[in-house]
Amino acid sequence: MDPVDPIPMAPYPISVVYLTAWHNSVPELPSLVSGITHVCLAFMSPAAFNAPDPITASFPFITTIDEIRAQFPKTTKVLVAIGGWGDTKWFSIGAKTRQSRRLFSSNVKAMLGATGADDVDWEYPGGNGEDWKRITNSEKAWEVDAFPELISEIRTGIGTDKVISAAIPGLPRDMIAFTPANLAKLVPLTDFFNIMTYDLMNRRDVKTIHHAVIEPSCEAIDTYLANGIPAHKANLGFAFYIKWFKVATTETKDDSPVGIPTVVMEDPITGADMGTSGAFARCDKVPVAVAASFDRALKLGRYDNVHMGHYFLDEKENIFWSWETPEAIAKKFSSIVGVRNLGGVFAWGLGEDSKDWSHLKALNAEVQEARTADK
Repeated sequence: MDPVDPIPMAPYPISVVYLTAWHNSVPELPSLVSGITHVCLAFMSPAAFNAPDPITASFPFITTIDEIRAQFPKTTKVLVAIGGWGDTKWFSIGAKTRQSRRLFSSNVKAMLGATGADDVDWEYPGGNGEDWKRITNSEKAWEVDAFPELISEIRTGIGTDKVISAAIPGLPRDMIAFTPANLAKLVPLTDFFNIMTYDLMNRRDVKTIHHAVIEPSCEAIDTYLANGIPAHKANLGFAFYIKWFKVATTETKDDSPVGIPTVVMEDPITGADMGTSGAFARCDKVPVAVAASFDRALKLGRYDNVHMGHYFLDEKENIFWSWETPEAIAKKFSSIVGVRNLGGVFAWGLGEDSKDWSHLKALNAEVQEARTADK
């Protein structure tokens, strides 16, 4: 099959947003969405694609594609994100054999009658998904080779005129399936890769780091470029939400918020969330347990000019806060996108910014400036 190149209608850089079922707001002001080239609807469960005789009605979703299209420019591609970090089981079943891959592919093709495009989002083939303690990485090792075979089967089934993109991890420990050998197979089949340069700290960590920080984001991008993803198919990720983590101490070294020991945040046996970390959108009701601390974070948060991330260390309640502000978004964009000639950016997620759309506005401004400079 011929290699897949970027969709020609998309300006440089492309601008991708995820629209989730739990935050499905879209700006009413047309100018705020006029520059968006792709919207990925999250998530559709991969379970439906393993059914022997599915019908269109068996593909439940958050809304209709027509309703989504009406809220974006006519040129915006509407994609469906299949899967998610906690929904890996059905992808594993679909990828297991040649027969199951063909079934999965044919069902994706059937679903495209309603969506018009496809975004495969398997987090993560080869292991380190939400179930990593219950199903070890060694038990999922076969997925590393099966993943490109599944994508190949889907590409063969849907043709080259449809979009396949993949959300791929930003943490080196999670890049199990994205070796040079595998990327050599995946790159020709995939329109673009959304590199998750956020969630760079999660409940598995034992020391603090900014969750959407510039330095590790650069390292993630550089790793993928070195492993074979062309820069024009690589998208830099931005987070429109806040994360918090309980720390064991607020003592710092050289006044740095990075490297502070955390409390136990994940059950060492089951991998279950211990309730000592969390995330929420600015449009959400702030969890009562951390509301007072978050008020302080909003008032006193600052940018770490050494490690390049926005944060607040609450010494009163031993909580480390990490999030991207509009200013941090601008710095991250200018430090990475043009310097590495990346093909675009993406944000998780659009509706999470519905309180005032300030993060979207900041990202839009950077994208527009880059497009103007590229003319």
